[in-house]
Amino acid sequence: MSDRMTAPWGEYALARFPEDPRDRLRAWDASDAYLLRHLAESGTPLDGAVVVVGDRWGALTTALAGHGPTQITDSYLSREATRANLARSGVQPDGIRLLTTRDAPPDRVDVLLVRVPKSLALLEDQLHRLAPAVHEGTVVVGTGMVKEIHTSTLRLFERILGPTRTSLARQKARLIFCSPDAQTLRSRGRDPWPYTYRLPDDIGPLAGRTVVNHAGVFCADRLDIGTRFFLRHLPAARGGGRAVDLGCGNGVVGTALALADPDAEVVFVDESYQAVASAEATYRANLPDADGRADFRVCDGLEGWAPDSVDLVLSNPPFHSHQATTDATARRMFTGARRALRPGGELWVVGNRHLGYHVTLRRIFGNSALVASDAKFVVLKAVVRGPRTSGRPGGGA
Repeated sequence: MSDRMTAPWGEYALARFPEDPRDRLRAWDASDAYLLRHLAESGTPLDGAVVVVGDRWGALTTALAGHGPTQITDSYLSREATRANLARSGVQPDGIRLLTTRDAPPDRVDVLLVRVPKSLALLEDQLHRLAPAVHEGTVVVGTGMVKEIHTSTLRLFERILGPTRTSLARQKARLIFCSPDAQTLRSRGRDPWPYTYRLPDDIGPLAGRTVVNHAGVFCADRLDIGTRFFLRHLPAARGGGRAVDLGCGNGVVGTALALADPDAEVVFVDESYQAVASAEATYRANLPDADGRADFRVCDGLEGWAPDSVDLVLSNPPFHSHQATTDATARRMFTGARRALRPGGELWVVGNRHLGYHVTLRRIFGNSALVASDAKFVVLKAVVRGPRTSGRPGGGA
């Protein structure tokens, strides 16, 4: 859904990416508008190096495009949304830098604008990475909805950059004001990310092995219980073929498959740059001599993949888009998997029982089988039936 955001510098047509006319969620919220109003009303000078971190759908970058901002994001979808929203609003991208969380940060930051992320770890990592470019004259303003800003959020700014305070709440949004301090910047300590730990002993091929997590990856300091259940019920080795760990996170599922089936080619896919970096680090920590058997891609799921190009897809889909609970991401992942799978190819999914993925799979594939279940989770399997001759379930797309 495209919507228009009014800011002090104009009105901007904005949409999430990929744009879906059925999606009623906006590409901006009250915290974006609050920050932009504050910048205009306070007369914050924007003629220096402006850096925007965590801009979810490009609303801040689009509104500030005339000041040549640098955007830093961990999300491929956010980056593509920014490109689309700049074009939709008739803004030329010249002078705007779109960086990822894996790129080298700018050498100097005069204005640092932070859209507070859901992950406190990702905020910690990004503040540490940007701190060398921050100086005592840097204007630092964070923004988020009230429910997203906690005492721990403020402590991070204070511990890494300098004294921090918050604004009054407006429309359930709040601003964070931080005054960088030379002593704090010097004594902030080291960035604790990435984080490495040993996996439990009862999870199949990866038992007792190493996992590497960059900041922001789901359950970065431990194995989440859904993935743990999935690892106990992975498909048997097939003696080769092409498999995809879809929404790979730290890559433990795809790495387990690669260990169990040495002849398989495994592709790790996620829209998070931190996740794909984690997956590659986890894979290489456990299969250091397996070059050429794995591929690592930051992209929008299986969108654009050639039909009949995959034998197996494994997925633990997210059911949140930032703060919104939605099955839209899972549906798109399942639909993309069906297009990419060969006839006879299988999608294996783990999810909470209450999400009803079996219903969604039957709509898309025409079938769904229960592989395993416990009180909280289910592992389901869907199969591409017959040749691709139509767009109906079981046929081709």
